[in-house]
Amino acid sequence: MEQKNLSSVETQAIYLRLGQYNDIFSDFDIRPYSVRALSVDFLDEIKRASNDMREDGVEMIFHVKERNEQIEETIKERLAAHFERHYKLLLKEKHKVVGLGLVMVLLGVVSMIAATLILFGNPTKDMLTSFLIVFLEPAAWFLLWEGMDQVIFNSKKINPELNFYRKMSRSHKHIHFRDTDITSIDEAYI
Repeated sequence: MEQKNLSSVETQAIYLRLGQYNDIFSDFDIRPYSVRALSVDFLDEIKRASNDMREDGVEMIFHVKERNEQIEETIKERLAAHFERHYKLLLKEKHKVVGLGLVMVLLGVVSMIAATLILFGNPTKDMLTSFLIVFLEPAAWFLLWEGMDQVIFNSKKINPELNFYRKMSRSHKHIHFRDTDITSIDEAYI
C-alpha cells in the first residue's frame, strides 16, 4: 500500500479517540445530544490541537469503538451549531469593543476641540468657562487614550478565541467518525 503524505494530513486534521460519544459533552448536562453543552475538556483539547492550523477548514476525525450513524449526524450538527454560534457572538463582541473605542476617541476629539474653542476666547472672564476648561481637558485626554486602548488592545484580547471559532466554524463539513478497531492510528493512514 502507498502511504499518504502525513505532514499535510497532520497539520490540518485533529484526531481524537473517544471512549463513547458522551466524551464530547458535559457530564452535568443530561439533555439530548442535539442541544447538550460541549465538554470544557473537549473544547480545550480541540483548541490546543488546532492552534497551529490554517483557517481553511480543519478536519476533525473521531475514532469511536461502537458507532451509531444517526447519533453521529446529530453530533455533527451540534458541533457545527456550537462553533458557528460562538464565532458570531465573539465577532459581535469584537465589533462592540471597537465601536465603543471609536466613539470614545471621537468624544475625546470633540472635547479637545471644545476646550480649544473656549481657550481661544478668554476663559478667565467667568467661572463657567474656567470650569469647562478644567472639565474638558482631562475628559478629552481620558476619552482619547481609553478609546484607543479599546480599539488597539482590548479588541485584540478577543482574537485568540475568535480565530479558534472562525477556524472551527469553517470545518463543519469536515467532521468524521471512524471505527477504533485498529491497533494503532498510524496503521489507519497507510
